[in-house]
Amino acid sequence: MPRRASGRSGAATLALGLFVGLCLGQGAACAQPQAIAVNQLGFTPAAAKRATVAAGPASRFELLAADSGRVVLAGPLSPARPWAPAGQAVRVADFSAMRAPGRYRLRVAGLPDSDPFVIRPGVYAPLSSAALRALFFNRASQTLSPALAGPYARAAGHADTEVLVHPSAAGPRRHAGDRIASPGGWYDAGDYNKYVVNAAFATHLLLAAYERAPARAAGLAVGLPESGDGLPDLLHEALWSLRWLLSMQDPDDDGVYHKLSNADFDGVLMPAEADRPRWLLQKSTAAALDFAAVMAQASRVLRDLTPRSPQLPAQLLQAALAAWDWARANPRAVYRQPPDIHTGEYGDDRLDDEFAWAAAELHLATGDPAYLAAVPLKRTPMSLPSWRDVGGLAWLSLAARRERLDPAVAALARRRVLGLADQLLDKAGQASWGVALAAPDFIWGSNGVALNQALVLLQAEQLAPERAPRFRAAAQALLDYVLGRNPLGLSQVTGFGSRSPQHPHHRPSAADGVIAPVPGFLVGGANAGREDARGCTRAYPARPAALAYLDDYCSYASNEVAINWNAALVYVTLALGED
Repeated sequence: MPRRASGRSGAATLALGLFVGLCLGQGAACAQPQAIAVNQLGFTPAAAKRATVAAGPASRFELLAADSGRVVLAGPLSPARPWAPAGQAVRVADFSAMRAPGRYRLRVAGLPDSDPFVIRPGVYAPLSSAALRALFFNRASQTLSPALAGPYARAAGHADTEVLVHPSAAGPRRHAGDRIASPGGWYDAGDYNKYVVNAAFATHLLLAAYERAPARAAGLAVGLPESGDGLPDLLHEALWSLRWLLSMQDPDDDGVYHKLSNADFDGVLMPAEADRPRWLLQKSTAAALDFAAVMAQASRVLRDLTPRSPQLPAQLLQAALAAWDWARANPRAVYRQPPDIHTGEYGDDRLDDEFAWAAAELHLATGDPAYLAAVPLKRTPMSLPSWRDVGGLAWLSLAARRERLDPAVAALARRRVLGLADQLLDKAGQASWGVALAAPDFIWGSNGVALNQALVLLQAEQLAPERAPRFRAAAQALLDYVLGRNPLGLSQVTGFGSRSPQHPHHRPSAADGVIAPVPGFLVGGANAGREDARGCTRAYPARPAALAYLDDYCSYASNEVAINWNAALVYVTLALGED
């Protein structure tokens, strides 16, 4: 979007230049960093409220009522300190004392005012709804009607009622070239393929978000074809994924196919225009265990919530148990990409974490201690959750339901989660930017890393009431980061904030003829790896890790969308919507 006009003085321009480094190119594809970086949506009244300010001679800030310009709060800036990921020195303005609802700006002498933002209860509800609705926009095999999708209406794509069995997936009864039905589910990211391990991870986060904040989740106004039947839209969206996942289990031996995919990625076209053959690929242990985990979780969450389908929870649990048995019998069925398939691999040859997560969810669903006894749980580290490393999900699920556990296991789960949360607090405290992000975190999907960090901190908040404000403030800072308090000065969610991505790597957004991208999608974010640099006609505008971002369709490494990142956004915005 065009840079907002301002009458900067020479000193202000110099300070801004030092703050952001170079931003090459013009227009929407160039992020517009700000000398005062702030959450561009705003805050709930009780939230920790901070902004990051370019280091300069000023030592104080003022908070202004945006409409009148009246100063309503003033305070000191923190001492200037460098932040290595961006190569910048910054100060922090803390205006947490302001709790009165209203619309505000921050002012620091010599710098342009901040973007406007609001303080009010429920400030994140529209974003939570949009983040969930983005998953609806990424549904496969679904017509998006004008009544529900507005300008983003489209014909259904990929019915997936005749998917070919790839030779890697062939078995005694399903032969290579056989056709089976596997409709529904979500397109994984900016492409049109469907992957079990990431769908299971994303679906788990939706179900966990519902358990964390059931009242707020039930109140989300999303607008789905299923809306209005008494079941919350969040659970309807989870069920859309769960029903597709069920179709990925082979009824003959209960193994789970790793993915449903084209041989190659589609070009820039709408789903209904994509007509390449679709393949079921090899069964894998990782897919079976992730499937077992989320099916067991769903059976527990939905047990009393699906009166129209009373058999569904039992069906989900039975599928989970069968997949677990298959994985135990096939503990090293690692997915290997066939030479004729060139779409996302989602490869993973370390499976202890998948066994731990599945065991934890099956134990919570059944109460049977044999599942936890079947894995070396004590040797499973508490790691930051990701599709590749789900061991942390085992500890998060166990810690959230400690009352159902043996006291020793409950105490261990609490220690593990708090241990990682304390590490994240230390990282945030050491960073001048005030977020638990360091240079190694700026990988493919760094915004997902930030929100998964927030998720861990929000779980810790419930485990240690005496430290809850610190954990919550650190989680808030990470949400602030993806909503504009970052060195790019760009909200990382399409359609939200003063400036947001205009050209995400998302095929429908690029091919639908609508200028604005589909709203509510979190893009991957700054990525020091720049894996797409050779294929992009535009150069990345800056070298530091936290500035390695390009708002261009070509940049799948920094500007793609993905269901797992959006599910984390749903969780964090629902949890921080509490006030």
